[in-house]
Amino acid sequence: MPSVNSTDPLDNVPDDPDSYAVIGAGSSGLAAARNLQRAGIPWAGYELASGVGGLWDISGPRSTVYESAHLISSKTTTQFAEFPMRDEVADYPSHRDLLGYFRDFASTHGLSDGFTFGTEVVSARPTGDGSWTVVSTGPAGTVERRHAGVLAANGTLSEPSVPAFEGSFDGEVLHTSAYKSPTVFTGKRVLIIGAGNSGCDIAVDAVHHAASVDISVRRGYYFVPKYLFGKPADTLNQGRPLPPRIKQAIDSRVLKLFTGDPVKFGFPAPDYKIYESHPIVNSLVLHHLGHGDLSVKPDVRRLDGDGVVFVDGSRAAYDVVVLATGYHLHYPFLDPALLRWAGRGSAPDLYLNIFTQEDPNLFVLGMIEASGIGWQGRYEQAELVASYLRARTSNPAAARSFEDRVAGPRPDLSGGYHYLGLERMSYYVNKDAYRSAVRAEIERLA
Repeated sequence: MPSVNSTDPLDNVPDDPDSYAVIGAGSSGLAAARNLQRAGIPWAGYELASGVGGLWDISGPRSTVYESAHLISSKTTTQFAEFPMRDEVADYPSHRDLLGYFRDFASTHGLSDGFTFGTEVVSARPTGDGSWTVVSTGPAGTVERRHAGVLAANGTLSEPSVPAFEGSFDGEVLHTSAYKSPTVFTGKRVLIIGAGNSGCDIAVDAVHHAASVDISVRRGYYFVPKYLFGKPADTLNQGRPLPPRIKQAIDSRVLKLFTGDPVKFGFPAPDYKIYESHPIVNSLVLHHLGHGDLSVKPDVRRLDGDGVVFVDGSRAAYDVVVLATGYHLHYPFLDPALLRWAGRGSAPDLYLNIFTQEDPNLFVLGMIEASGIGWQGRYEQAELVASYLRARTSNPAAARSFEDRVAGPRPDLSGGYHYLGLERMSYYVNKDAYRSAVRAEIERLA
């Protein structure tokens, strides 16, 4: 295939129809590379940043983590099963610890040499003969190479969701994706719109620097402390999962004992049951509300010069507005039709959130969100892809049967929970239902 010149940094990448392109070197991309490696399947990686780590590399060009960022799940429920984090790493590691973890994982398994860094995939398209053409830009310019297929593992937290508000604001507006340090709030009146996990983290940061901090919400939330009974909260009840109604009833009562009723702190009452939306793993925000460091405001009606008008008619002046309004799924190098994707507000129509019936050589990894799914859930996604690719040769009948299921009805991955009909919940799954379904498919393909 054509290349820019003989010094093309991708010259060492296999340029044949047996090589699969892995796009991204974060948790899902490393899981993809590792499982293809384990299955003996050639692969070649592309990564925009200068090294592995994905969003946990705070210096990366599209990293959305900030100085105070830590895991909201504990290390033992998040890590790759084959590569436990070191004992000296804290229960809830920082972004620095996690970047080190991914670097160690890649080094241990010899994965870094398979990636070309500083390189962005701008197009990936099927050629019509079963192979794929991947076009990338990097130090050598634009490079086009042919691969057997594509594993898109570029993550779900890079494309900011920026709502349109009526009116205009004279001060500074920034999305959480651009936030790095709380010193930007020093002496300023701050409004944070949205109380997701990042919004609450940033609110807790801001109270130590800002003149005032308000947080605007449109619905209520469930707040989960990181520790219960002296242990990381997500390490409790790790055995056989309880039925949804029982778990919801028990856990909501436990939360009231440990965190109280968020309504007393100014939040509206949730209009849904616990676990029907992602819980907020941050009880410090309630601590600061109780100390008067924070105030809760209703939803925004419009921006108003040096302030904001809320839906209850009240108005307050601000210097900075922070949009903690989440992210859109973003696969700009792929034709959305290949993913059976209607666009923003929805998720691609993929079997197990991985496989499209439009092309048997295209796979999406990491397009799952679930309380407690961890990186092992993403590792098992990659293991399933590798198992399917290997079965094409070793067990063609099982591979064909799997392809029939890809083209068939979508399994129920909710685990019996009724998730909110929000964009960020459109690819949400129940961890137990999802991992059971993925592992069952791996066994069928063996």
